[in-house]
Amino acid sequence: MKKLLTLFALLLLITATVTAKNRKVKVITPYGTMIIRLYDQTPKHRDNFLKLSRQHFFDSTLFHRVIKQFMIQGGDPDSKHAHPGDTLGNGDVGYTVPAEFQLDLFHRKGALGAARDDNPTKASSGCQFYIVQGKTFTDEQLDKLEKTRLGGRKIPVDQREIYKNEGGSPHLDQSYTVFGQVIKGMEVIDKIAALKTDSHDRPLQDVPMKIRVVKKWLFF
Repeated sequence: MKKLLTLFALLLLITATVTAKNRKVKVITPYGTMIIRLYDQTPKHRDNFLKLSRQHFFDSTLFHRVIKQFMIQGGDPDSKHAHPGDTLGNGDVGYTVPAEFQLDLFHRKGALGAARDDNPTKASSGCQFYIVQGKTFTDEQLDKLEKTRLGGRKIPVDQREIYKNEGGSPHLDQSYTVFGQVIKGMEVIDKIAALKTDSHDRPLQDVPMKIRVVKKWLFF
């Protein structure tokens, strides 16, 4: 009996260890589904996003702000019952999440980032998020960006190569928390980003979503 309990405890420990490194969510939209891996280096953002997803908080919210070659933004609870033409982007959950900047987590295409207002600590919104589409850059453009937008901070060589070949939004690095990455369904970002929008960057055709935690963590 003791052996059986020990084996069961060991299995639980192994399962917990493996799944801790494989937390994923799926974002379901009319334009397809994206699978996003949440980073363990940003545990506060990861756990908050998982909590809201399990509560189905994001169901029927919209991608309410879409800017081609930049990003698609959602998570505003006020968007659930918004009328055509309503200005969105001010809804929240009443708390913020402390910034969790990591040098190796950056705004490449498909990055999941936390929206925020202009608060001095750069704390994130408790619910609003964006997914980067971005664009590709040349070395000259990145050099200029370092001087004008990044305060002289140098973009690491490996990240430069990704910005040159895959694209992204490097001017956001170390200013907004990146806490995940799209690993499947990158084309969905492009489809949503291509939609026509109004003067407030809201798509003329609503883009509702559902977010679910991926259950099959061990083998996905």
